[in-house]
Amino acid sequence: MNYQETIQYLYDRVPMFQRVGASAYKSGLENTYALDEHFDHPHRKFRTIHVAGTNGKGSVSHTLAAILQTAGYKVGLYTSPHLLDFRERIRINGEKISEDYVVDFVAQEKGFFEPLHPSFFELTTAMAFKYFAEQKVDVAVIEVGLGGRLDCTNIIQPDLSIITNISLEHTQFLGDTLGKIAGEKAGIIKPGVPAVIGETTPETKPVFLQKAKEANAPLYFAEENGREDFPGISPELKGIYQQKNKQTIVTALTVLRDLGYRFDATMVRYGFGHVSSLTGLMGRWQQLQERPTLLCDTGHNVGGFLYIGEQLKALGKKLHIVIGVVSDKDVRGMLALLPQNATYYFTKASVKRALDENELQHVAAECGLKGDTYPDVVSAVKAAQKNSLPEEVIFVGGSNFIVADLLASCNALNLDQRILR
Repeated sequence: MNYQETIQYLYDRVPMFQRVGASAYKSGLENTYALDEHFDHPHRKFRTIHVAGTNGKGSVSHTLAAILQTAGYKVGLYTSPHLLDFRERIRINGEKISEDYVVDFVAQEKGFFEPLHPSFFELTTAMAFKYFAEQKVDVAVIEVGLGGRLDCTNIIQPDLSIITNISLEHTQFLGDTLGKIAGEKAGIIKPGVPAVIGETTPETKPVFLQKAKEANAPLYFAEENGREDFPGISPELKGIYQQKNKQTIVTALTVLRDLGYRFDATMVRYGFGHVSSLTGLMGRWQQLQERPTLLCDTGHNVGGFLYIGEQLKALGKKLHIVIGVVSDKDVRGMLALLPQNATYYFTKASVKRALDENELQHVAAECGLKGDTYPDVVSAVKAAQKNSLPEEVIFVGGSNFIVADLLASCNALNLDQRILR
């Protein structure tokens, strides 16, 4: 099989949560332990930093990787989901895993993993850990897939655990209250391993305190960190929510420095300022066009839309909002946070989980949002481009998949493709 055939094989043979939803979720770590033993525990051969949370964990992971890379470390980065190419999930110093490695891994190992029937994420995690070990990375930043306690990344023994924040998402798996979800994500806190918490609520803070006490793990709350150890930071990522992420990252860096990691303020500033070029990060309040301005963001739940809605309103310009969502989200809660005085273009992404655009339009109307429907992202964006004056703003978002479809269509839409590395 060539690379494309191999990726299609993975999509067909192992269920992928991002594409099909709940049916792909597997609780328990039996497959993970079996794969880990088969590959001789590769995660034990490099240092790790573990990042969980409802929102912001991707930005935090990429920024930390960018800073450590700038400081001279050979840095693995494991994140999900991907936007355009599977290989975005597994990087070393910003370079994606090679197509040949993916092809060879599947060809050589399918005789072992096929009888296990692992999920897509279980198999991908095993591939990433094996690759990082073989490439002899110094440290890998590992983003949790879903939850924490039972996530297959949770077999690692990290130098530092980070939990960015907690909001209601994936309640069918993680629990229906903030406290229950915090309990699942706090499952990444390991005995004696320091943990940084980005944001808390009255429901979640006691959960973290109790878990850290049980694990005898030093606990640091970014909200309480008033130190300015790295002055002059000007983050490349401009979303309002990135200010929260910045505080989480700075607190984490302080702890990492105490653990013996070597970097200075100049390296920190450079990493913050060049995340996209250093790591390949895409889709975070990213601008793809001027006059009219076209922005996209991968925020896809109520917690993310809280900041997106605030930032859109703060622009003070006429807004054209291209939006599509997946069916298992709190759609009404997300839409209620968006401005009513915008023109909407309701659409759907090219995945099975996408909510039908007509149903989205119906729910949006109940929230006071008005607009027409379009069968795909390209037709919706073209309509917004046609209807927008040069001084106005087009925003595209609602899910990772909407942004992925947008980025895949940059050429057809005459958008800036320089970010698509």
